[in-house]
Amino acid sequence: MNHDAIRDRYAAAARRALAGEETGLLTGEGETERVGAVHYADEEVPPEVAATSLGCGNPLAVADLHPGETVLDLGSGGGLDVLLSARRVGPTGRAIGLDMTDEMLTLARRHADQAGVANAEFIKGTIERIPLPDGSVDVVISNCVITLSPDKRAVFGEIARVLRPAGRLGITDIVAADTLTDAERAAGAPTIECLGDALTPGSYRELLQEAGFTGITIQLTSEVGPKLHSAIINATGPS
Repeated sequence: MNHDAIRDRYAAAARRALAGEETGLLTGEGETERVGAVHYADEEVPPEVAATSLGCGNPLAVADLHPGETVLDLGSGGGLDVLLSARRVGPTGRAIGLDMTDEMLTLARRHADQAGVANAEFIKGTIERIPLPDGSVDVVISNCVITLSPDKRAVFGEIARVLRPAGRLGITDIVAADTLTDAERAAGAPTIECLGDALTPGSYRELLQEAGFTGITIQLTSEVGPKLHSAIINATGPS
């Protein structure tokens, strides 16, 4: 999926949220769209913020954040994971949300202001070219955004670049079953946005290793579509 298509769809979701309407999208039409907010049932967060989660999991449940750290959320959307990260890293830490959609950035900044969070910020850019210096963050998180990128090799290279030595990657994402055929991808891609570009676990691991990551674990969690699963991915960046 190209950037323009992604931007248009998520901008529309942000406009609905800014207007006070419900959001929620991921795999296509129907009940499977609204899979984001359920993963935050145990978090203390305003329901209107949780309802704007468009992901497939809760990366903070696996990111193991500590006070004083700098954390970067790729494709931060309405800002939920950034606000929760800011709470975990505390006043001496920093939480940064990166998004390419102006409407999502507006929504996230409104949520941060409403929550009174002072150690969160939101910047515009793409995950293939992260507008941050080398070695500037301790942890990278993301919630089912990398699967949408048309250039995942560039994404993993950029993550490795901005992480401090031995920094951590803790994300949720969508992966495709090894049995998914090219014909099934082509048939399902027009209605299931993650299907066309989703990596298999093996391909995911290979690209992370190519970028210098070690200690890679990929744990499948729930099925979100035909031959599609949400997954928890952890790794350690280059030393």
